[in-house]
Parts: sequence; C-alpha cells; structure tokens
Amino acid sequence: MDVRGTVAAGFEPVRDAFIRNFEQRGERGAAVTVYRDGQKVVDLWAGTRDVDGAEPWAVDTVQIVRSAGKGIAAAVPLLLHQRGQVDLDAPVGTYWPEFKAAGKERVLVRHLLSHRAGLTALDRPLTPSEAADGISGPQAVAAQRPQWEPGTDHGYHAQTYSWLIGELVRRVTGRTVGRWIAEEIARPLGLDFWFGLPADEAHRVGRIGPVEPPAVAGNGGTLKVRPKRSVAEAYRDPQSLTRRAFGAIDPLPDENDPGYRAAELPASNGIATARALARCYAAMIGPVDGHRLFAPATLTLARTEESAGPDRVLVVNTRFGLGYMLHGPASPLLAPGSFGHPGRGGSLGFADPESGIALGYVTNGLQKGVTADPRAQALVRAVRSAL
Repeated sequence: MDVRGTVAAGFEPVRDAFIRNFEQRGERGAAVTVYRDGQKVVDLWAGTRDVDGAEPWAVDTVQIVRSAGKGIAAAVPLLLHQRGQVDLDAPVGTYWPEFKAAGKERVLVRHLLSHRAGLTALDRPLTPSEAADGISGPQAVAAQRPQWEPGTDHGYHAQTYSWLIGELVRRVTGRTVGRWIAEEIARPLGLDFWFGLPADEAHRVGRIGPVEPPAVAGNGGTLKVRPKRSVAEAYRDPQSLTRRAFGAIDPLPDENDPGYRAAELPASNGIATARALARCYAAMIGPVDGHRLFAPATLTLARTEESAGPDRVLVVNTRFGLGYMLHGPASPLLAPGSFGHPGRGGSLGFADPESGIALGYVTNGLQKGVTADPRAQALVRAVRSAL
C-alpha cells in the first residue's frame, strides 16, 4: 500500500490502522491527520482521488465531508456568543423575527445547536436548487410547525440544520456562514475548508460515492454491523421522521455536481482536507501557531451534555452538547470528554481536551451508516493505543 505523509514516533499504530482500512475495510481513497497539543503528529493520505478513478490522492486533495462539517459550522454561533453577539438563551426570533411563526416563539438558540428545536423535517421538501438558493431554506424552516414541543426532546436535524444555523449567522453578522468561516476561522488558521467551494479550488475535489464493506474471510459476513431492526425499519418507512429528516431535500442532490459543491449547506456539503478538520479542532482546545478559537468557557459549552437518550430521528441513543456529538455508543470518540461530529458515510472530526488530541479523517468511499464508521473507529482506537 503506497501511503504518503508523516507519522511522529509513537503514533505508528495510526499508520498501521490506516493501511488496514485499505486492505480489510474497503477504503478507496482517504486521509487522516492527528494533532496533539497543537502539533501535527500524523498526516497521511493514500488511494485514489476519485472513488471510481485511478488518479492518486494528492497532498492537497479535498472531499465533501457531509455532516462532519456541522462541527465547524457550530463553532460560529459559539464564537459569536463568546464575542457577546449572540445570547444562547435568547429566542431565535430575537435575531430572526420571521422565525416566530407557527408556534416557535420559545425556540432558543441553544435548541438549534442541541437538536431540540423540533424542526427536523419539512412539510414540503425542497428541491436541490431551492435548498441551495439561500432563500427557500430559511423561509421553509421559518414557516414550519415543529414536530414536537421545542426544548422537550431531541432528534437529529440532518438537513434543516443548514438553514437554521446559516440564517441565524446571517441575521446576526450580515455574512453567510461560509463567508464568516472563511474570514474568521479558515484564513487565520490556514485551513482548506469551505462551505461554498470557490471556482478556483474546484480542481482539487475528488469524486465521492457509495462502497460496500468487503466480506470477512472465512465466515461470509461483512465488517459492517447489521443495524437494529427498528433502525432499519425507520430508514425504509417513507413516513418516518427519520426518512423525512434526511429527505428534506428531494430528490437527493448530486454531491459531485459543481453547483452543489458551490452552495453553502452547513448540514451536509462542507469540503475539507483531513488536515483542516484536525487543525480546526486542535484550535478549539488550545493554541495552534498562536491561534486559539474557544475560550475555556466556550469549550465547556461545546462538550457539556444538552441532549441525551433516544433520538427521534436516528432511532438510537445519542448525546449532544451545543453543536457537537459527545462520546457515547452512537459516536464513540476517544474518551468521555471528547466532542466532534461524524459525517454520514465515514468522515470524522473531533477533539479530546484531556489528551490534547484532535483528529480529522476524510474519505471518498461512503459506507452505510451515520455515526460510528468502522474505518474511522479503527483510527480512533489506534490513536488511543498510542497515548
């Protein structure tokens, strides 16, 4: 296996696990980066740039990371709170008056970040062009009646998160969330991360696509754990909240289309290197080349449990802080104090303040599953063994 990059002494298990992902877990093209205490200790890439191609993955290849981008988007309202521009306990309507419609007067900013707003689905799904136009999405969630009493329960806002967080940021700052991240996070930290891919960076993006995990030799099984019956049924039922939440854009957009990549959809179309995800999370928990994102109080907000238990959309037990998944059965991160966000199909970004670890993993081969991808988890276990 031709693996490129660097590994610091003591972190060789991560390289070994990365190689095994290609040999045993169906990886086509991927990259992984790990920071410890603000210093890069792992930076690896291998395979092909396109899931269905032969051109090698390059040092600057970027990929759509789906919901792994939610963790970067969540940093924006937290930083606005840190700067005194957003009150997390204020009604969303304070900043976005039209949002008060249909019984949402008491939806708080913290409810958007902790998936407690009850706005997981739309009565009328948006077309891909509507989803990307910057107008139809915010109008739709502002008019939507909640699926449950806001603040009383939680369910993953798989697609509507784009318009809820994006419009809140625009109302407060006058800038789109993609522009805010570009100017306030990506530029100072030197990150290859975008919501709204610039045309002059389009040549760097690899094609993503579905891949099946290989059969395990000797027993005819697969490396993927079969989902529980209730979960599988929820994804099959077109009337379930699960299907409706993930189907808030219908038909599903072509994620390899340049127009989709150029849109700003912070729930689903962040484009990044593994290096960018890891470096951003490293800056959330400590200084990186003189830059730090979260003050200690903000870091506490990110990883203090706001939602826990049965998730109305994912149909498993989930845990969320303000904008971030927390360590638990559905999102087994490095340790109990870890926080981050996976992307459906594989990608992952997270940080663990206690060990000083931040990890970014991106892939072009999307396997079935929303949270605990076996390739990402193999890398997490390898990091744990290296500490």
